[in-house]
Amino acid sequence: MNKSSFFIVGQHAVIEALKNPRRKVLRVFLTEESKKNIHRKSPNKNLLNDTKVYYKTKKELDKYSTKENLLHQGYVAEIEHLEKPILKEFIKNKADLTLVCLDGVTDPRNIGSLIRSAASFNIDGIIMKERHFPSESKLMYKSASGSIEYINIFEVSNINSTLKNLKEKNFWVYGFDGNGKKEFTEVEWKGNNILLFGSEGSGMHQHTSKYADFLVKIDINEKVESLNISNSAAIVFHHLCYLKKRVD
Repeated sequence: MNKSSFFIVGQHAVIEALKNPRRKVLRVFLTEESKKNIHRKSPNKNLLNDTKVYYKTKKELDKYSTKENLLHQGYVAEIEHLEKPILKEFIKNKADLTLVCLDGVTDPRNIGSLIRSAASFNIDGIIMKERHFPSESKLMYKSASGSIEYINIFEVSNINSTLKNLKEKNFWVYGFDGNGKKEFTEVEWKGNNILLFGSEGSGMHQHTSKYADFLVKIDINEKVESLNISNSAAIVFHHLCYLKKRVD
């Protein structure tokens, strides 16, 4: 487990980190107003117990967020990484899993927004190439709005070999591509599925797309070239969540 620490900023990112019993929060920097707000949001539990708390002015906290041009909202925390979940252990003896695989997606804002949508609509986990995951990005944590505390992030060394192994374990791989022949809402979405999304600029890598069992698309206005990846993902996640609730 990586025990290195890093800083996050923003109300939701900091409060959800404090709520997560698996997250080690080393220090919290708050304004007097943000301290009061934490107690208002969690009146039945003191989230600041057993945590070193330092009170600062907004101006003093600016140094933690001005480089990234982010609003800290009076909340800064120094945290440790969560223990990394192991994909092959997670999928053992489980059925009807929905996992997301990101191929070449590197923008922290998009990744954070996608994490927020995945947690909101009960996606079981996100697979990313280890060196593409911005694990200490303040922007990603801020964009995820605390949701990163509630989603499994599987960091893998090779996307293609991971997809190959999952296919051998009875996962279907659906690649999302504007040129897909089938609209994704026409799929029954039964069993274990992988939702494969490529980068906004170039889409899926050609070699990676070969691991997709099906190429599907989101039907949008033909005058619009494409959707932002986080918007595309949110549409798909919501649809799958709705289908699962209807079946249950």
